[in-house]
Amino acid sequence: MRRREFIACVGSTAVAWSSAAHAQQPTPPVVGVVSGRSRDADARNVTAFYKGLGEAGYVDEQNVTVEYHWVESPYDRLPEVMADLVRRQVAVIATTGSTATALAAKAATATIPIIFAVGQNPVKLGLVASLARPGGNATGINDFLGEVDAKRLRLLHDIVPKAARVAVLVNPANASVAEFALQGTKDAAAATGVQLRVLNATTVGEIDAAFASFAQERPDALFVAADAFFNSRGAQFATLTARERIASTFSDRAMVAAGGLMSYGVDLAEVAHQVGLYTGKILKGAKPADLPVQQSTKLDFAVNLQTARALGIEVPSGVLSIADEVIE
Repeated sequence: MRRREFIACVGSTAVAWSSAAHAQQPTPPVVGVVSGRSRDADARNVTAFYKGLGEAGYVDEQNVTVEYHWVESPYDRLPEVMADLVRRQVAVIATTGSTATALAAKAATATIPIIFAVGQNPVKLGLVASLARPGGNATGINDFLGEVDAKRLRLLHDIVPKAARVAVLVNPANASVAEFALQGTKDAAAATGVQLRVLNATTVGEIDAAFASFAQERPDALFVAADAFFNSRGAQFATLTARERIASTFSDRAMVAAGGLMSYGVDLAEVAHQVGLYTGKILKGAKPADLPVQQSTKLDFAVNLQTARALGIEVPSGVLSIADEVIE
């Protein structure tokens, strides 16, 4: 055989081997992540999710493919998004930032593993059989939002003790979160003598309308429920609360950085980190039924002193001493 023909033969054989080896490489599993926040508001949590996934040994576009879907209130696209993930038989569905996303995932499939993050009792929501032994295709992170909401209202009362009338803004499209927010605030209101007025908002326009209603019946302070959609509207709330000169409390510290008076709630980035870790465990072969629901124990209390000064509020030193973050 001539040398040129030999080289050509070796070259074609090498290409064939390379093609065969490439064809034999397994396709990376697909993880569908569905968030109830906006893309911009979710940036910190996305980074935390990838960190948790990486600690479990998975890197996007290397040995796993992560698809992010951002579905904001009124969440009418959730059934369509979940149906598509189920149709394509993704390896895991991870839901972050909204109880509505977790419930939509559970309604869409009883077989594909689901990792959720919810603020309510997942047993009562029907997501798991028990916290220790979920028993089905779902498990995740829980922070018992109702108890946190009650303390958040008490902290607001500590900062603004003269606030006798507090408006509570909830999102009816996220019904379970709205219910827990109302229950938690009612319990705290009864103990502090505060009167509550419930306002509903599901869209950007309805948030504006809620603030416009202050012209007829003005509250002394505003309590915004721990809703993923609300936590995506930092700039809007900052503008409206400054315009109305009203003390406000949120569940996410990012809202205080945007201009809110105070926040108290779980560290959402840490929750996303835990969701990433659990997702990695599932990819390694663990079953949701065998992974207990984790309790989120890290809570953040943040106060914006610049906002307080603009509102003429002097935050008690005792309150500042227990704050995890004070924004000057």
